[in-house]
Amino acid sequence: MTFVDGLNEAQRTAVLAKDGPLLILAGAGSGKTKTLTHRIGYLIGEQNVWPNQILAVTFTNKAAREMRERLAELLGQPNSRGFMPWMGTFHGICVRLLRQDGAAIGIASNFVIYDEDDRQGLIKQAMKLESITDRQIKPRAVSSAISAAKNDMIDPKAYEQTANYPFQKSVAKLYTAYERLRKEAGALDFDDLLLEVARLFTEQPDVRDKWRQQFRHILIDEYQDTNAAQYAIVKSLVGPERNICVVGDDWQSIYSWRGADFRNILNFERDFPGALVVKLEQNYRSTGAILEAANNVITKNTERTDKKLWTSEGQGEPVQIHELYDEAEEAQLVASRISAQTAMGARRPDEFAVLYRTNAQSYTLERALLQARVPYQIVGGVRFYDRKEIKDVIAYLRVMYQPNDRMSFSRIANIPARGLGASSLERFMSWQSGSGLSIIDALQRVSEIDGLTPRAKKSFASLGELLASFDPMHDEPSGIIETLLQKSGYLTYLRDGTPQAEDREENVSSLVSDAKTFASLPDFLAEVALMTSADESKSEPSVTLMTLHAAKGLEFPVVFIVGMEEGIFPHSRIHESGPSELEEERRLCYVGMTRARQELHLSFAASRLQFGQRGYNPPSRFLEDMGSGAMMTGRQQLQDDLYEENLPSYDINDRVRSAQFGDGTVIDVDGMAVSVAFDSGQMKKLNIEYARLTAL
Repeated sequence: MTFVDGLNEAQRTAVLAKDGPLLILAGAGSGKTKTLTHRIGYLIGEQNVWPNQILAVTFTNKAAREMRERLAELLGQPNSRGFMPWMGTFHGICVRLLRQDGAAIGIASNFVIYDEDDRQGLIKQAMKLESITDRQIKPRAVSSAISAAKNDMIDPKAYEQTANYPFQKSVAKLYTAYERLRKEAGALDFDDLLLEVARLFTEQPDVRDKWRQQFRHILIDEYQDTNAAQYAIVKSLVGPERNICVVGDDWQSIYSWRGADFRNILNFERDFPGALVVKLEQNYRSTGAILEAANNVITKNTERTDKKLWTSEGQGEPVQIHELYDEAEEAQLVASRISAQTAMGARRPDEFAVLYRTNAQSYTLERALLQARVPYQIVGGVRFYDRKEIKDVIAYLRVMYQPNDRMSFSRIANIPARGLGASSLERFMSWQSGSGLSIIDALQRVSEIDGLTPRAKKSFASLGELLASFDPMHDEPSGIIETLLQKSGYLTYLRDGTPQAEDREENVSSLVSDAKTFASLPDFLAEVALMTSADESKSEPSVTLMTLHAAKGLEFPVVFIVGMEEGIFPHSRIHESGPSELEEERRLCYVGMTRARQELHLSFAASRLQFGQRGYNPPSRFLEDMGSGAMMTGRQQLQDDLYEENLPSYDINDRVRSAQFGDGTVIDVDGMAVSVAFDSGQMKKLNIEYARLTAL
């Protein structure tokens, strides 16, 4: 039977399953796409299910395209798109449904689809209507809040009822205005595509029943990543025959910040009693040592399904843990190991991936790889010095150093917003050009320029005063940047409430940290120029640098995961969020580890520069979790008593130390929660189990 050729026993069981609910728990590298494709092929080729009666949902267009190509080859229909099931992403499927039946709930078939830029543009219009300026609230922050509400199926009225804080109340007003403007424009944003289909099926049972009858079989890939709206759509479409097959791995659910709820897959058997559960546990990607270490990490989670990955490919090399002195030595280790193997021809650069928790960590790695002449590419992000916030700060520094740099000045003249329009900037630049003055001198004499409004003159003069307050030839580069970020309002500008705000702030903090290694601004700017002009050939094989989130779905022969320290990975937010956040961080670690096929290297530094300060965070708890599945290298072995088994207890007025927040005094104890007033002025309520406080 061609549809089960080349499949293992578990895969065959899933492909040949009878009608009814089917849950395929597919571990990392276990061939889930192959299984799902063969299942669809079996339904069409052996069970005589008409392709149009099958709905197959993927989470990316790329996955849908690959599945379509595999299925066409399996069915022997390479050129027949019409012989394909309904196959695509949730959003793509919803567009088709709304084009056909959206009129039943007042949505014209010629609706337009707004992307993120469109949405922010409409939010800006709403802000004008509501007399809210971008100094009070950022359009990006509003867009993020509206998207989160829609993912949770919260409409403007419900959002307004729960809005307690000024930010939430402002968002509630703008959410209402945005929805009115969007409907007037005959548009749907990406979140609406899901919401409106869910509403269509709820309000129009006849329409829902029509699609239930058409889709005799529903297959959902990456089910652990479904959000509330997607879950509602799936539940609405499943007919009385309950022919639903979902494929996923709760161990790899890492997108809760995008609204994904891994409990959807955990609750599948509750939602569909009597479901057949098939576990794909044979891994075709990684060695036994890598799987053992990764399994030891993920099994520390309490909210998860139970499975055990195995491989027939042998144990392979042990997972290696490297202890380094600081982030520079860590980057040098990565670069030297890659350089050594590529120089002798043992591996190509594109056989290596370096993974990190946040984008800001890429800088030292980029620098080390450039110095070692190892080609690299950033996936799911941009090169450190190509990031907008970094280019903005560098532009400020260049104007200070070279007050005739008109290009850099044009970039930062109205960043953050100073109320300077294009015409005001053009008039100033024209006057400055003819005056023979430098840009900074011209800013200080802006009162002499005719045709500028008093507001524009005040803004130009204020900028000139800021730029003139620095001595670029004698002030330390790091001090210039730190003062600039505060005085210019750029840090406030970065803190716009969006999910990306934290990354952007960490990026400028990394810039401050790097600047501390330079005695003068000219030297620093020269180094920056060499970094930004580095020759990157896109055609040659390159080392891949990416965040752990961006690595999901990929695999490489050799993987380095850097920054394995408390406060870095797991991220510092677990100190306040507790168990659920820690479990997601552990799933993220598992995802990163299982990207490796043959070699896995994990590294931590005894000290690391963060936010301009050198910190001394302990090694990540995930390293201890690995147990005998990993081998320690470096200056010393991890001590068995690195972490105490018994949790400490604290009393009010006890002095404690946090690796993340410094020294402080306990001011309240409530069960597992302890409130600490830190000497830095911060007040934090921490979970004793996860904060890892030490008594002083």
